[in-house]
Amino acid sequence: MRACNPNLTVVGDDAQSIYAFRSATVRNILEFPDRFPGTRIVKLEQNYRSTQPLLDATNAVIALSPQRHDKTLWSARKGERRPALVTCLDEAEQCEEVCRSVLDWREQGISLKQQAVLFRAAHHSDQLEVELTRRNIPFVKYGGLRFLEAAHVKDVLAILRILENPWDEIPWFRVLQLLDGVGPVAAGRLLDELGVRRRPRTTSAIDPAGGSPLRRLVESPPDVPPSAREGFDVLRRAVDDCAAPGIGPSSQIERLRAFLEPVFDRRYQRVQSRIHDVEQLEHIAGRYPTRARFISDLTLDPPASTGDLAGPPLLDEDYLILSTIHSAKGCEWDVVHLIHASDGMLPSDMATRNAEEIEEERRLFYVALTRAKDALTVTFSLRYYHRLRGLEDGHSYAQLTRFLPHPVRSLFDQRATPGVASSDDDAPEATPAGRGGRVQVDTYLARLLRS
Repeated sequence: MRACNPNLTVVGDDAQSIYAFRSATVRNILEFPDRFPGTRIVKLEQNYRSTQPLLDATNAVIALSPQRHDKTLWSARKGERRPALVTCLDEAEQCEEVCRSVLDWREQGISLKQQAVLFRAAHHSDQLEVELTRRNIPFVKYGGLRFLEAAHVKDVLAILRILENPWDEIPWFRVLQLLDGVGPVAAGRLLDELGVRRRPRTTSAIDPAGGSPLRRLVESPPDVPPSAREGFDVLRRAVDDCAAPGIGPSSQIERLRAFLEPVFDRRYQRVQSRIHDVEQLEHIAGRYPTRARFISDLTLDPPASTGDLAGPPLLDEDYLILSTIHSAKGCEWDVVHLIHASDGMLPSDMATRNAEEIEEERRLFYVALTRAKDALTVTFSLRYYHRLRGLEDGHSYAQLTRFLPHPVRSLFDQRATPGVASSDDDAPEATPAGRGGRVQVDTYLARLLRS
């Protein structure tokens, strides 16, 4: 009878244990030597991916965790570029900074597919996706649905497109079917009764005093099924409010929420997160003077068009990668941009109830940083949009993630975007990377706390 071999090899990285939400625990690795006496630990410390300056920063981040095996990664790829920590005034400026950086790297020969933008939660990329779309920068998102492809976002934009062009059949067909009890056949009948399909030969006056489907909707509405009557009346009032002169696109979306929120509650799951998305869209629209400019910048394909049936990009196309950190594990890129490095976002405010959760978030931050091969940029916004019911100001002021204390920050080249300095008359002039950026940012934060 053959003797059993008592040897067993177990491979794992305690610093990359980030799946507690799937019941995984880092203690399976940390406690293995105690559970199996005689275990010999062999550390694999040479890293073949990143340059040494990047590893110096990531080693410092994970070294602060009490839940780890002691190890220090090193690389034969020396490199000279240190990771960058960029402070932005707000989310809009953060999006502009990321887009500018992505295009700059592309001009230096780093294709879009060799770059990635990482974030803690799928909705953290909402505003960036709009900015990328506006700039015609192609991207693919992993981990969550693309913001502009979400059904509830398309619902909002469909109504805005009706307001802009009342004879556009495709958005009408989508909006009418949002009503309870209205299907494709009933929607087609309503299109005829509203005169949507009888488009005038000239469109110089989209919504004249008479003849527009919007005017018929408000003043002489067609009959709808009894179950749809209440929602139909709310839609008519919202459309009438949006047609008032001087109402900007942001205010129009706010008025449309009265109609859309009950629709979301009836049709979709996770209603609150969808309503938050609409509020985010409302915030984005506030940067546009007209509804037409807002719609054209988003360049949204009509619902049920061939664009909705498109599959993943072809292999020879170039596109930027957007990914949640969880979806990015195991991947690597030449250039990585990590956004929203602020407390409440990373670590998530939903994962700070105890030390175990905080350490899981630290490991998640570490995983994001270690995806970079040659260049890493971490961006942080001083204020962000976080609308709460009953508050006039929808902006909150943030602080840099707790995972980057001063000793760790010294391993980054720190700078602030022009908007940070220009927001305060007494703030010092923006400084080059690594020379005084932290003092400037801390001065601005101190003024915010005193105000």
